[in-house]
Amino acid sequence: MSDSPEILALKERMRASWMAGDFGQIARINERSGEEFVERLGLEPGMQVLDVACGTGNQSIPAARTGAVVTGLDIAPNLLAQARERAQRERLSINFMEGDAEQLPYSDGQFDVVLSMFGAMFAPRPDRVASELLRVCRPGGMIAMGNWTPDGFVGKTFSLMSRHVPPPPGVAPPLLWGEEAVVSQRFGPHSNVQTTRRSLLLDFPYGPDKVVDLFRTYFGPTKVAFGRLDPGKQKALYDDLLLLWKEHNKATDDRTVVEGEYLEVRVRPN
Repeated sequence: MSDSPEILALKERMRASWMAGDFGQIARINERSGEEFVERLGLEPGMQVLDVACGTGNQSIPAARTGAVVTGLDIAPNLLAQARERAQRERLSINFMEGDAEQLPYSDGQFDVVLSMFGAMFAPRPDRVASELLRVCRPGGMIAMGNWTPDGFVGKTFSLMSRHVPPPPGVAPPLLWGEEAVVSQRFGPHSNVQTTRRSLLLDFPYGPDKVVDLFRTYFGPTKVAFGRLDPGKQKALYDDLLLLWKEHNKATDDRTVVEGEYLEVRVRPN
């Protein structure tokens, strides 16, 4: 089934958003959390693993270190280029390719483990995403997701930006992937779903003002949001983001340390 022109245009805008800036500067903040996420999967050599919306490889790289046969897919070619460079530096063989989480170019039941951390949750049609993840995972295999929760700090950040720059109409809020009941409903009765709330630390060696500048410069969605506003509204967004970081900062020196909550999802297809 081919997508409508409206959906294709929406996806192209989303692709451009993630390609803006330099996501690699942001992804390194969560690098250790990606390693810990993969460690909990219990991967074994020879397992067929798919990393959906793999970005710069934060999960693909540690997955390949286990000896698993890893494929990474993402919509943004510049992120894939960074992922390939990282894999080459470690002499890891990973098949990175450009593709869409809603139309995975793989056979039914091809993978033992299908994972996505802070990635597939941003695709515009979550029911299609859930259907595709289930389709390419073998019965008895595992789907693993890490999704920002609506009431966690990162969720609040995305909600704040949505108030300043409303999302396109008809797109399900990505943060619903961080709600236990919604996730269970999306994966349906033909699978076993388990969820755990976890947190990670966003730790920066400088104050909140420089953190906001970092995201404004390098994090595609934030960069694009600022670009859509006039100077006065840009200042309002900046001030709100700065206040949010300050309110949640746990550091007492000239650093910024904020706790980000996410929902870890484990799905076992029947």
